[in-house]
Amino acid sequence: MGNCLYPVKPSSSMDQNISHFMFEDFGNYSDEGNNSYQSLEDYEIPDSVAPCHSCNLLDDSSLPFFILVSVLGVLGSVAVLFALLRPLFHWQLCPGRPFLAQLAVGSALFSLVVPILAPGLNSAHSTTLCHLGSWVWYSSAFAQALVIGSHACLGPKLGANPIPGLTLGLTVGLWGVAALLGLPITLASDSFCLLVSRRGLGVWQSTHAVICFAIFTLLPLCLLGVKGLKKALGRGPGPWVNILWIWFIFWWPHGVVLGFDSLVRSRVLLLPTCLAQQILDLMLHLAEAVAIVHCVATPLLLALHCHQATGTSLPAMSLPERGSPHLDPLGSKC
Repeated sequence: MGNCLYPVKPSSSMDQNISHFMFEDFGNYSDEGNNSYQSLEDYEIPDSVAPCHSCNLLDDSSLPFFILVSVLGVLGSVAVLFALLRPLFHWQLCPGRPFLAQLAVGSALFSLVVPILAPGLNSAHSTTLCHLGSWVWYSSAFAQALVIGSHACLGPKLGANPIPGLTLGLTVGLWGVAALLGLPITLASDSFCLLVSRRGLGVWQSTHAVICFAIFTLLPLCLLGVKGLKKALGRGPGPWVNILWIWFIFWWPHGVVLGFDSLVRSRVLLLPTCLAQQILDLMLHLAEAVAIVHCVATPLLLALHCHQATGTSLPAMSLPERGSPHLDPLGSKC
């Protein structure tokens, strides 16, 4: 993916023009009462002639990666969702099926919009389709994170018998919040579909970076903190920690790197060298690639979670309690 072996270098003619402007023409503008051009910072040098160039890891050559992830994600999510909704492989006994089905739906939605935002195909899409793809991309990811968090917090309280009204209201609330959290990146998007190209200093970009850092990075850390605090104080088990938490591993780097990049672009943090900027750009592409892979891993995590849950619940249900009367198939006592 990408071409990092041959980075783009500024042409010598452009370098000569820039140096000629800086050392000869700058004094003509700064003198003679023209106060509009008093420092070199007033001139914005285009990125194409900037001295620091980063390679693009996610470019047109990475299109097969996007297509493969999309196909595998859709097939895996649909298969898991079908198994959860139909009585197959004893998955109807899996506790927390409404939460697990929402994770499968979120993974399927994410997988469907991956080709829309893939480099190499984005030029064939309209701006409206790119905006819609960006909204579904992040809204589905936010919804999955919130569902995992709510399942961890409410699982010990609801147990294997969730309240239908509470489950429905919680589902509508979580997906509604996720849809609202996905609006900033949609409003900040331009005619380009590739998400990495939308980094900037605007209000919407900064808001989106803060949301990603809070949902993908701070949320799992807070849940782990509450778990450890309750265990240390002896006040209950705290949030459930299960295999579904591996989902945050795929998005945690994205939240961290995107938040760090926002601080750099707002000049709160200054990078000392061009190499540091190139490493940050490379980390952004790597973090996004890892986040994309989550739609393939999520169905596997759901299948493994249900396999473990049903494997422990089936023996307990098949053995009668000691001292209880045995019932025949017609319900009469033996």
